[in-house]
Amino acid sequence: MKKKTKIICSIIAGLVIAAFIFYVGEEVSSSSMLRTVLQLGTIYALVAVSMNLLNGFTGLFSLGQAGFMAIGAYTYAVLTIPVDKKANVYYLYGITDSLANVELPLWLGIIAGGLLAALLAAIVGAPVLRLKSDYFAIATLGFSEIVRILVGSSPFNRITNGSLGLNNIPGNPSYYTPFIVTAICIGIIVLLLTSSYGRAFKAIREDEIAAEAMGIKLSTHKQMSFIISSFFTGISGALLAMYLGAITSTTFPIMLTYNILLIIVIGGMGSVTGSIIAAFLVTAAKEWWLRFLDQPMMIGDFQVPLLRTGFRMVVFSIILMLVVLFWRRGIMGQKEFSWDGLIHFFKRIKNRLWGNSTKKGGALNG
Repeated sequence: MKKKTKIICSIIAGLVIAAFIFYVGEEVSSSSMLRTVLQLGTIYALVAVSMNLLNGFTGLFSLGQAGFMAIGAYTYAVLTIPVDKKANVYYLYGITDSLANVELPLWLGIIAGGLLAALLAAIVGAPVLRLKSDYFAIATLGFSEIVRILVGSSPFNRITNGSLGLNNIPGNPSYYTPFIVTAICIGIIVLLLTSSYGRAFKAIREDEIAAEAMGIKLSTHKQMSFIISSFFTGISGALLAMYLGAITSTTFPIMLTYNILLIIVIGGMGSVTGSIIAAFLVTAAKEWWLRFLDQPMMIGDFQVPLLRTGFRMVVFSIILMLVVLFWRRGIMGQKEFSWDGLIHFFKRIKNRLWGNSTKKGGALNG
C-alpha cells in the first residue's frame, strides 16, 4: 500500500472506532456490559502498555504493577474526595489535618497519582534496578505487597482510612474520560518508543553488553524506563479508582499484576497494539462472554453438569493454555499493527484455503 493510502485507511479506522465509542456512550444503557468491557478494557490497556514498556521493550521483568496502581488510586482518591463528604468517609479514624480541606480538580488528582507513583519508583528503583532477572521480579513483587499492606494498616488510618478503604471517590465526569486519558498516555508512550530513548530501551533488551558498548548508559535508561512505566501505571490506577468509586487494599492484590502480565503475554511482549487488543479480548472474555458458564443451565429436565460459580475461570484458563501453546509469541509478537501486515495475513489465509483446494483439484484431475 502507498503511504497516502495507509494514512487514509488509518483516519477511516480511527473515525470508525470513535463513532463506535460515541454510539455506545449515547445509545447503549449505562448498565450494559458492553460499556463495562470498553471502560475496563481501556484502563487495562493503559497499564498493560505501561508494563510492556518495562517488560517487553526494556527487558526488565517487573511484577510491581499492582502496587503502583494502588499508589495512583489512593493518591487520586485522597486528594479529590469532596471536603463535605470526608467526614462520612473517615467516620471512624478521622482524617489528618493537612488533608481535611484538600480537594483537587479531577485532572490534577490523576496527574498527582502518576507523579507519586513515579517518585516512589525513583526511590525504589535506585537499589532494586541493580538486581538481575528473577531477583528484580521478586523485589518488585515484594514492593507491591508492601504497598498493599501499608495502605490498609493502622499507621496510615488517617490518610488511607485503613482496612475500611475509601468511598465517595469522584467518578468519571464523562463516559469518554478514560478513553481520552488513555489515548493521550499511549500516544506519549508510542512517541517515546519511536525516539532515541525507545531505541536505547530495545537495545538494552536485546543485549546489555552491546548496548553499553554503543554508549548507552544502562543505569540511567533502566531508571528512566522504570519511572515512566510507573508514572503511567499510577495514572491507570487513578482511572480505576475513578471508575469503581470505592477502593480498599484488596482491590490491588498480586493477582492483578498477573492479570496484566497475562494481557501482555497474549498480546505480545514488545507490542503496543498487541497489548491493546489483548486487553479488550481478555476483559471481554472474563467479564462478558463466559459469564453464562457461572449459571446453572437446564435443557428440559436435564441439568448441564459443571456449570456453576467458578467454572467460567476454569474454561478461561483452558483457553489461555491453548493460546500460549499455539501462539507462543502472542497475537502480535514484537510486531505492531500495519496495513501491509493485515493484507499479508488475509493473503496467507486465502492461499491456504484456495491453494489447498487447487492442489486437491489438480490431484483429482491428474
